[in-house]
Amino acid sequence: MRLLKLENDGSIRLTKDLVNNIPPYAILSHTWGDDEDEVTFQGITKGTGRSQRGYKKIEFCCKQAAQDNLDYSWVDTCCIDKSNSTELNEAINSMFRWYQYATRCYVYLSDVSKSVNLQVDELSRPVWKSGFRNSRWFTRGWTLQELIAPSSVEFFGSDNQRLGDKASLEVLLYDITGIPANALRNGPLPDFSIDERMTWSRGRETKRPEDKAYSLMGIFNVHMPLIYGEGEDKALIRLRKKIDSSLKSVLDKVPVVQGAAFDSHAEEHNPTCHPDTRVGLLRAISEWAKNTRAEAVFWLNGRAGTGKSTISRTLAASISKDGYLGASFFFKRGEGDRGGVSKFFTTLAAQLIKKKPALASHVKDVIDTDPDIFSKTLREQFEKLILEPLSKIPQDTGKSNTLVFVIDALDECESDRDVKLIIHLFSRANASQCPQLRIFITSRPELPIRLGFSDIKGTYQDLALHEMPQPVMRHDLSAYFKYELARIRDDYNQSVSTERQLPPKWPQQSEIQKLVEMAIPLFIFAATTCRFLADRNGGNPARKLHKVLVHRTTRQESKLDGTYLPVLNQMVAGCSIRERDEAIREFQNIVGSIAILASPLSTSALARMLNVAQDIIDARLDLLHSVLSIPSSSTSPVRLFHLSFRDFLLDPAKRQSLFWVDEKKTHKQLVTQCLRIMNENLQTDICKVQWPGTPQASIESRTINSNLPPELQYACQYWIFHAERAGDQVHDGGPVHDFLRQHFLHWTETLSLMGKATEILQNIKVLQSLSQAKTSIETLMFLTDAARFILANMSLISSWPLQTYCSALVFAPANSIIRTIFQLELPQWISLLPKVEAQWDTCLQTLEGHGGTVWSVAFSPDSRLVASGSVDRTVRLWSAETGVLQQTLEGHGGSVSSVAFSPDSRLVASGSVDRTVRLWSAETGALQQTLKGHGDWVSSVAFSPDSRLVASGSHDKTVRLWSAETGALQQTLKGHGDWVSSVAFSPDSRLVASGSHDKTVRLWSAETGALQQTLEGHGDWVSSVTFSPDSRLVASGSHDKTVRLWSAETGALQQTLEGHGGRVSSVAFSPDSRLVASGSHDRTVRLWSAETGALQQTLEGHGGTVSSVAFLPDSRLVASGSVDRTVRLWSAETGALQQTLEGHDSSVSSVAFSPDSRLVASGSHDRTVRLWSAETGALQQTLEGHGGTVSSVAFSPDSRLVASGSHDRTVRLWSAETGALQQTLEGHGGSVWSVMFSPDGLSLQTDAGAISLDGSQQHMTTSASAIGTG
Repeated sequence: MRLLKLENDGSIRLTKDLVNNIPPYAILSHTWGDDEDEVTFQGITKGTGRSQRGYKKIEFCCKQAAQDNLDYSWVDTCCIDKSNSTELNEAINSMFRWYQYATRCYVYLSDVSKSVNLQVDELSRPVWKSGFRNSRWFTRGWTLQELIAPSSVEFFGSDNQRLGDKASLEVLLYDITGIPANALRNGPLPDFSIDERMTWSRGRETKRPEDKAYSLMGIFNVHMPLIYGEGEDKALIRLRKKIDSSLKSVLDKVPVVQGAAFDSHAEEHNPTCHPDTRVGLLRAISEWAKNTRAEAVFWLNGRAGTGKSTISRTLAASISKDGYLGASFFFKRGEGDRGGVSKFFTTLAAQLIKKKPALASHVKDVIDTDPDIFSKTLREQFEKLILEPLSKIPQDTGKSNTLVFVIDALDECESDRDVKLIIHLFSRANASQCPQLRIFITSRPELPIRLGFSDIKGTYQDLALHEMPQPVMRHDLSAYFKYELARIRDDYNQSVSTERQLPPKWPQQSEIQKLVEMAIPLFIFAATTCRFLADRNGGNPARKLHKVLVHRTTRQESKLDGTYLPVLNQMVAGCSIRERDEAIREFQNIVGSIAILASPLSTSALARMLNVAQDIIDARLDLLHSVLSIPSSSTSPVRLFHLSFRDFLLDPAKRQSLFWVDEKKTHKQLVTQCLRIMNENLQTDICKVQWPGTPQASIESRTINSNLPPELQYACQYWIFHAERAGDQVHDGGPVHDFLRQHFLHWTETLSLMGKATEILQNIKVLQSLSQAKTSIETLMFLTDAARFILANMSLISSWPLQTYCSALVFAPANSIIRTIFQLELPQWISLLPKVEAQWDTCLQTLEGHGGTVWSVAFSPDSRLVASGSVDRTVRLWSAETGVLQQTLEGHGGSVSSVAFSPDSRLVASGSVDRTVRLWSAETGALQQTLKGHGDWVSSVAFSPDSRLVASGSHDKTVRLWSAETGALQQTLKGHGDWVSSVAFSPDSRLVASGSHDKTVRLWSAETGALQQTLEGHGDWVSSVTFSPDSRLVASGSHDKTVRLWSAETGALQQTLEGHGGRVSSVAFSPDSRLVASGSHDRTVRLWSAETGALQQTLEGHGGTVSSVAFLPDSRLVASGSVDRTVRLWSAETGALQQTLEGHDSSVSSVAFSPDSRLVASGSHDRTVRLWSAETGALQQTLEGHGGTVSSVAFSPDSRLVASGSHDRTVRLWSAETGALQQTLEGHGGSVWSVMFSPDGLSLQTDAGAISLDGSQQHMTTSASAIGTG
């Protein structure tokens, strides 16, 4: 880039080509005159340009820049050497950026003069504005980017007088150009659709036709070579391809579920509503969809077969045509990802990007910032991929901006918890920053869905199809039958001889009325009957109609008989007993398998799966086209038309029916066939990859699919699915045990190749549940070792499939069962094997992910989750079973020092250095409350056993009690002479204990706040306090390296536990009161007998100070959080390490289990509370909001709330279910070091006092009796 410089003598000099350190400059925008009038690069360098007319513009630009204290300027006529094609190409591709980076842009309008047109018109408007409006500058192609790109644009007339700038002339500029104000104000251009940006250039001209496209490159942020001579059309086509490829690059990264959209090939042949049916209903739904003030969610529910999916398809097609459809997702159980939610929001996001390309750049920013977003929690995916991008694109105020998501058959989603979460998340659309979003949901009125909607009362509109007035249903069904049967009659008559034709009046009106009565309220009856009558197999339509009417009934429970028996009976019509029995056996085997498959298979794959000849499969399906979707291609999957057919076949009440399918027996047969297929096909390096370092991501799908046929992939992924549902026990020496001993590593490799390695551990857990100790000793030992093998190598195996045989097997312990059995699989090219331990060590799993020291960990009372709090300001929730991160709870403004679960496992509380306590939903990670009031760090949080209160202890020397429900401050307990580091409620809810840096433990009345006891004896700071489950004892850990046990009633010292080599940072009782756990700066966890004080176990493995310990509610596991940024789960009985939970970005300061054992909450220096699954170790939620370290967390007794205390001087209450912040309790004068709920859950105790959570108001009570004197 060359610049012009005005010298002191008035001459203008051109600089050399600058690459780096470009100084501030002004830039000129103008319209070109005749070529001979403009000053070129050669003219300015040779000094011959001063005599040309265009020099006046250049001189104006340089002098105006000097007045604005700018030494340099840029003008396109003379700063580019256009004789150099390379330079010209680069300049045109850089032009938008050069205008964008200019300090000032001067627009020189040669056809407008302010001094000449000083007069005003009859409306007192300056006449120059008329000339301005008609200026040639607004008709040129290149000036479009020159108007939009710079932040400062000033307009000057030919007399060099200033006319105004882009801001002062904004209304006039919009009137002239039609460019929205937000674009003129330098709003992000990707926020405007491609089509809208294209319209901005409408009516503009360029000298060279190709420049019509080239002048738009900057507007769309694309680059392409210049090909002058290609013509305008080809240049525009190349431009559009470049734009589309940019959009495609984003879409290619977003995982989608194929076949889930309403207009997908999988849905192509499914029906829509007949034009004369559902008219009123569809009108009402369409009006709701377009109403910006309507409820965010519309729930259409109805029993099986009432036509919900048909309505969904019709609605989606209609609003797609009208431009309102944002995305659609049609759930279908048994069709792989269409039955789950792993790609639910990503699929919606991808469709939304196609609808609103302006979203692409925002989604790209999310992906670039967080490449793992697609594996994050549903809440994070919904917010970051959908809500936040939608909130950033401008809305057209001139029309309705609603966008509708059509979600069909939500009841076919496989996880009830996911269903409730989806409903909760969608309900937030009204209250969020995205009021234009509308969600239409259909489902059966199943209990989990009814419960989900009961939680969001007032935010949705609903309608029950089966409760619609019967006259409306009769009208719709009658119209449908008349139309379809007339079509069937006409099609039939055209294909047969005259004497075989049906009469013109077939069917009679009375027959139609009988069909209508049989159908009400099941539209699936009408659709199936018409498909049956249209099928040419089995006789003419009139004869078939007679068979249908034979099954006429008014009983609702028999409606499905009338729907499906006419279709099935034709299979055995006219058969001998032997032929009938054979037909039924084949039907139950083939169709029964189709009905219960976890994912559909093609007829060719099904034939190989069932070991049945292809022609037999085809023959048995030939008569079932009215109930099964059977593609003409043998490689396309066969599907049920409707789930009610599965219900009909498997209904236990129809056990005596000829066509009843024994579900367990069929599952058992499929297990046998899956094992056969795997035994016959699995082998080492099945895809012939050869090189062990080949990443799974680099192996082409065609390579995988050519070596892993569909039935083998199905068998590997779903054989345990069928085994679990077959209910058979696994025995030593049985087919399952034999398969595992021969092919466990081959099966592991294959699942890794398929991208399903994360499912292995859960499958092992299922097999363990199917194995009995008496008959499966060897199997259970194998599975236990296999689980350790997978836990230790999950990351490795999932990323590099062949490392299953290399690193994973090579570094397995010498006595590992897996290593022993599969030692022949050790690579021959490894000549010298490393020395390994004889046995697995005590560490089951290390959970990594925190970005800083882990200060606190806690198990949820339901044992499903582990929570960890860290210096990285986050709380992470992990599955206690698998160690998988479930949620990352973000919001704290400082380190999270303490985490705790509510007793009902619904909430996680986190305390932070940001002086707040935050309560998060353990299920969704949503912030429920932010409790503010502490004047310094919140060091400890705890829930009362009854979940009514959260207590928080703080560096401000106080304990505070808060209402877990409302976040209101109940009490402020004062009396300590230094920081309060820890608080705890007694299980009977009578007392609150607080430990302090003043070396004492104090016991307070939870009801009145009065000081009951001062326990003295420690020689240094008291860092942690807790009550025994029977409320008899208080344990305290201290920097004097000891743990002390005190009588809660008398305050007398009972035991002094010595042995730690460093400060004791945390103590906890096991729920059965047998053990006391202590974490220390010596990097160990120690387990002591609560009765005798004897040391039972020393748990080693952490790489830094152990800052927090907690027991699982069933006393089986101990969780520990450490400065090494991990949470570890240990066996309380053996001391063996079970899991390592990683995710916090800093130290974990506090952990707590929810009382229902589902979640673990952790508070951290990263200012967050994280909720983890106690079962799997997976992170459930990251509760963000605190402005400092979260020093303490606690769950309410009912597990619904989490309280967190923080160094930001606040206590926050969060929903343990959603992670939503419920309250921020402010008022503490310092850090909150400890929080705890009262046993009844109605108040919260912090180190500063008690806080009422009764919903009246947030208030802190500090009575005279609550003020200590010691």
